[in-house]
Amino acid sequence: MFNKIFNTLFILLIFVFVSSCQHKQIEKMPDIKAFNHSFSNYDSINLEHIYLDLAVDFNKKELHGKAILEINNTSQCKFLILDTKQLSIEDVKLEDSVSTAWSLGEEDKILGQALVIELSSTTKKVAIYYHTSPDAEALMWLAPEQTLGGKYPFLFTQSQAILARTWVPCMDAPAVRFTYSADITCDKNYLPLMSASNNFKKNPEGRYHFEMPQPIPSYLLALAVGNIEFRRLGENCGVFAEPEMLEKAANEFVDLPKMIKAASGLYGDYAWGRYDILVLPPSFPFGGMENPRLTFATPTIIAGDKSLVSLVAHELAHSWSGNLVTNRTWDDFWLNEGFTVYFEDRIMEHIYGKKYADLLMQLSVGELHATLDDMMQSAPGDTKLKLNLKGRNPDDGVSDIAYVKGAMFLKYLENLYGRKVFDDFLNAYFNHFKWKTVTTEEFIEYFQNHMSKWPKVKPDLDEWIYQVGLPKNCPSIGSTEIKRLDEMVNKINQSKEVKLIDTTGFTTQHWMHLLRTLNADSITTIMTQIDTTYHLSESTNSEIQCDWYVLCIKNNYKAALPYMEQYLMTVGRRKFLIPIYEQLSATPEGLKLAQSIYNKAKKGYHSVSRNTIEEMLLKDTKH
Repeated sequence: MFNKIFNTLFILLIFVFVSSCQHKQIEKMPDIKAFNHSFSNYDSINLEHIYLDLAVDFNKKELHGKAILEINNTSQCKFLILDTKQLSIEDVKLEDSVSTAWSLGEEDKILGQALVIELSSTTKKVAIYYHTSPDAEALMWLAPEQTLGGKYPFLFTQSQAILARTWVPCMDAPAVRFTYSADITCDKNYLPLMSASNNFKKNPEGRYHFEMPQPIPSYLLALAVGNIEFRRLGENCGVFAEPEMLEKAANEFVDLPKMIKAASGLYGDYAWGRYDILVLPPSFPFGGMENPRLTFATPTIIAGDKSLVSLVAHELAHSWSGNLVTNRTWDDFWLNEGFTVYFEDRIMEHIYGKKYADLLMQLSVGELHATLDDMMQSAPGDTKLKLNLKGRNPDDGVSDIAYVKGAMFLKYLENLYGRKVFDDFLNAYFNHFKWKTVTTEEFIEYFQNHMSKWPKVKPDLDEWIYQVGLPKNCPSIGSTEIKRLDEMVNKINQSKEVKLIDTTGFTTQHWMHLLRTLNADSITTIMTQIDTTYHLSESTNSEIQCDWYVLCIKNNYKAALPYMEQYLMTVGRRKFLIPIYEQLSATPEGLKLAQSIYNKAKKGYHSVSRNTIEEMLLKDTKH
């Protein structure tokens, strides 16, 4: 009898506990439609500030805690709709105290799920308790062996383009700018950093506070946690890195104060307070990410001779083009990247001279032509500056079109109006749209109004922005160094003599152009001589290695394959991975090798890189 009563009470307690854990669902869901890659109703409710209180758990590979969103609901909307993906929502409270109904919408493979929250007429704050998934696409959890030091794990985020929603419930659209603050708790052995005000040393409590007083879009939310140290480079700048990388990084970026001064002299004062760089472990999928106050950078730019620091100039330039003035939608991505490549070129010219800047730009134009040759066959619509990414992953818009075609369009305008007039426009543009977002059409309207005082100059905006390919009036760079290299390559292709390679004054970029323009078939017999003379297979310069290994695959030069495999096992930058895997996949034998290497290397790649490579390998398998 006692057992029967006990069992009944136990079942009743379980029922009460389960019932208390079930939150109130929204009875009638609003109509949810994706707009500009976001489910959120940002057109009706203003998101003004996000406060994050998160703990970092390396064992579970998750962040857990809460996000408090401060909103301005002047439209008196009944619901707040946010973007989430791979998040486990535990509870939602208004003003962080009053329970409310909430529900998740249907899941979309690219966009995730809408989080719909019922509001009161006076709601100013919404607290969301949640934890992330170990597989969250924005979060890269590195085991100790995947770091340079090899002793401690490491975490970093990559929120661009629409991955912020995988670690923070938010309005994940570049049209939405908000300030944020955070308290991050972690093990005392680690130092957390964010795209905000940062601490420079670890503390024994393992709790750190961050403030970002300037409004940013969600894709610039950033967090990194690891065994990180700091080295000061100037009054308002420095470098963070693992201790084993810190000295090399500090030496490589010694010109950073000059770059900040040069950029500010061109287009107005630097508006973000500090500018620091975090050198990440090799699995970071990009060259750099322009997180405000704290650029994330790949270690592949540490070449030892400053020959790859143009990437730093690029990310610094984003402090104006992208961070200060932001593309409203991902269809307008060129407004971020085209302006930044143009600005980067101007910084490099100011510090290192026009001859070197022209060499860099002409290399980029060469890459653009290769991209155009491919895309005009496969996706001609994506060669327009103004894109149409509806229903697609916005990462599809990340190509040389936005970057280099965009920059050449601005060079075209500079040539038409003269540098001084065009610089006046750019200064006015950055000042007019400061802390705002802008569409392509708004750019055109502002440009035409500003330049109306020069009525005789009539730029062809439509052909550059809305038509496919590269216009015939694209400026010519005319690098003298490229001309010298092309003459050298022609002689080598004809005579097949290694001694004709004259490396006098060679930088990384000289090698890149040489390797890209050598005719693979014509130099088959001298590949071994080239490698023996210059030790390219054993190079530690990631740019040179990538171009050399692609040439080796084309030539079936198998002596380089073990070095290439090791390279693919240790480098996670998508720029280097894609051309090598693509070239390998061109033959059945190479595809088999590519799949074998990828299966071993993929744990060290970020999801952004994995998604691209898996799509490529799957496509090749189907064919």
